[in-house]
Amino acid sequence: MTQPDPGFWRGRRVLLTGHTGFKGSWLARMLAALGAEVTGIALDPEPGPAAFAAMRVAEVLAADHRADIRDADALARLQREARPEVVLHLAAQALVGRGHADPAGTFATNVTGTINLLQALRGLPGVAAALMVTSDKVYRNDGSGRRFAEDDALGGEDPYSASKAACEIAVASWRASFADLPPLATARAGNVIGGGDFSEARIIPDLVRAQSAGVSLVVRRPDATRPFQHVLDVLRGYLLQAESLARRTSPPALNFGPRDGEIRVRDLLAAWGGVAWRPAEGPVMEEAPRLALDSTLAGRALGWHPVLDTPRAIAATAAWYAAWRSGADMARATDAAIAEALAAKALAA
Repeated sequence: MTQPDPGFWRGRRVLLTGHTGFKGSWLARMLAALGAEVTGIALDPEPGPAAFAAMRVAEVLAADHRADIRDADALARLQREARPEVVLHLAAQALVGRGHADPAGTFATNVTGTINLLQALRGLPGVAAALMVTSDKVYRNDGSGRRFAEDDALGGEDPYSASKAACEIAVASWRASFADLPPLATARAGNVIGGGDFSEARIIPDLVRAQSAGVSLVVRRPDATRPFQHVLDVLRGYLLQAESLARRTSPPALNFGPRDGEIRVRDLLAAWGGVAWRPAEGPVMEEAPRLALDSTLAGRALGWHPVLDTPRAIAATAAWYAAWRSGADMARATDAAIAEALAAKALAA
């Protein structure tokens, strides 16, 4: 298995959008552990508990900017000031439910915001790689449960999924049309679990809130299957893809999914243990009943393979929240988990 190369990242200027979010917070601390100089651009964290505060992400940043990626002028100015050598674009409206509630805002953030970033990258000197993170939901999903590969048709019926598929098309268009851009690629992963996710209408944050309140968890689709995987496995993939992109050897898009396949939501709850839950009553938000990814290409192109199987990913996530509830130092706990992931060997093929 290949691991991210500290020699590549040490001292390298990295622009990370979305650094105040769940994945962005983990990635900022992982980049810092590898010696990178990280500039973040993002909105303020959502109200309430947040990974950004719990992990004390601000203390590992070279610069911490608050800006909306829909503001093209502000984004371009901050990108120029950062003088990035690598750009990792995670900023997004990432919630399916919020996409239904605000479809126009979802498209504006996920599509126009990405285009703003791409335009600001044109002619920007010194950028070796720019990785755009989308989603496993970019594929035209017929509900059959077959594993999607990178050359499958893009689609997405709900606004969030469609906006991410449109983002993929925009990146491909800019890459084909403008020679003054750095090497570009997209990364497709989703159903990422791990400590510090407090988003609305996601299964584990909802579970944590229900347990804290002493109430039963309401589950929309207990028999839906999803490729649940730990955040650190996905982020290792992003970093390996960025390194490959800087060498101009990366495919234009890569999937990152769990080795041991997809599980039902009810099975995730059983693995967590001690969860009182009940199915939602009445109509529920439209979502694909089955979703699966084929990550063969990431293994072949990058040497990427997961470190944690799904049961261990669930256990590690539960342990993070238990430590957080007990008042532990979550920056230290997060750094320890990162160090272990970066030193680990992959699951057996």
